[in-house]
Formats: sequence, C-alpha cells, structure tokens
Amino acid sequence: MNLTLKIWRQNGPNDKGRMVDYKVADISEHMSFLEMMDVLNEQLIAKGEEPVAFDHDCREGICGMCSMYINGEAHGPDREITTCQLHMRMFNDGDTITIEPWRAAAFPVIKDLIVDRTAFERIQQAGGYISVNTSGNTQDANATPISKHAADEAMDAATCIGCGACVATCKNSSAMLFVGAKVSQYALLPQGQVEAADRVRNMVAQMDLEGFGNCTNTGACEVECPKGISLTNIARMNREYLKSFVK
Repeated sequence: MNLTLKIWRQNGPNDKGRMVDYKVADISEHMSFLEMMDVLNEQLIAKGEEPVAFDHDCREGICGMCSMYINGEAHGPDREITTCQLHMRMFNDGDTITIEPWRAAAFPVIKDLIVDRTAFERIQQAGGYISVNTSGNTQDANATPISKHAADEAMDAATCIGCGACVATCKNSSAMLFVGAKVSQYALLPQGQVEAADRVRNMVAQMDLEGFGNCTNTGACEVECPKGISLTNIARMNREYLKSFVK
C-alpha cells in the first residue's frame, strides 16, 4: 500500500505550524496506524530529518495518549477505537491521509501532533476523587449494597480514558462528556455521595476556567468517543450540578 500523508508540523506552541506532505510505500494493511507512523519516522531519521512527534504509550487502547485527528475524525474513520487500534486496512492504496493534532484552545500544541492535555488533569484534581479514610475498621465491599444497574452505569462512565476526542470533535471544544463521565462514576455510588455537591461544582468551575466551550447537544462527542461514553452522563452532571445548589 502506497500512501501520501499530509501531516501538521509545528516546532512549538509559538510556531505558526504548517502541513507537510510525505510519501510512504509498502505499508501492510495489517499494520496499526501508529506502526505506519513508525515506518515514516524511520525513513525520516534515515534521511537525517526531524521525525514527527506524536504521543503514544500502551498501544492497547487503554491510556488515551495516541490523540490524532485523521481525515477530519478523532482517532480516524473506525468507531470505538483509539488511534493505536486503527488498522491500515481502513484505507486504500493511493489514499491521501490528513493527520492533525487536537484543535482546542484548552489543548495547546506542544509539538507536531502532541498537545498539552493537562487541563483534564486539573479538572480531575478539582474533585474527581473521594476522600475516604481507609485506615482502621474498613468495611467489606459487599456490606454496601449497590444495584446492578447503578454499578453497570458507574463502570460504563469509568471507562473514560481522558483522550480528549470529545473535545477535539465538538464544535465548541466542550469537555462536558469527559467531566460528565468523571462526575457520574462517583454520583452513582454511595461512596461518592459525601462530596457530591463540592465535586460537581469544583469540576465544572475548573472546566470553565480552562476555557472549554459549552455543550450544544450535537452528539458528535459520543460518536467519536473510543469508549462509547453516553451523552446521558452530561445530563447526569447537569442534574448533579443543579442539585448541589438546591441542597
């Protein structure tokens, strides 16, 4: 498979950046997208050129590091996968593939395809945890009954890997699907009730402070989310937020 890659190159946050064309040949349809990028970088290094910088870690669809905007879609043309799980069989011989970083004011470009997503970490630090004293007389987990439905919904929300595809896809660069998932995973469980009001207020306040946009119910975030996080988590976050003021 021979391909033309149009890749965003940017030396740093203050660099204007530009699209650069590259040719890669003999790409196997069984390669992952990141393996194809490795082939390109090996070619660039062999020619004494600067390799394309991109984030990656587990390459198993778990860490959420491999954030690339491919042909106008977060993580590429497949569904409920990360970029590292995207395979070259989704493309055809002779294709031109456009590869860009996440585009959001709250995710400034560090270099090439790498963006700074520490805004998500600051939102998490604002309230995405429970302060339970686990020393001393801890109870067995089975001592706190939780309905199967609530446990399943909490687990579905907890599958969010914080990749930022929801932000990159949203026309307003909204982080509400991410924040909604992080709020929901605790709101559905008894352990999360003690700090529920402070949690949702603090996380929403930090989200706004970071400069993320608001939700307009387009639904693109759910479509592009590699873990299929549901929009119902945004609705739950809004309910929790309003409830925190009523209390």
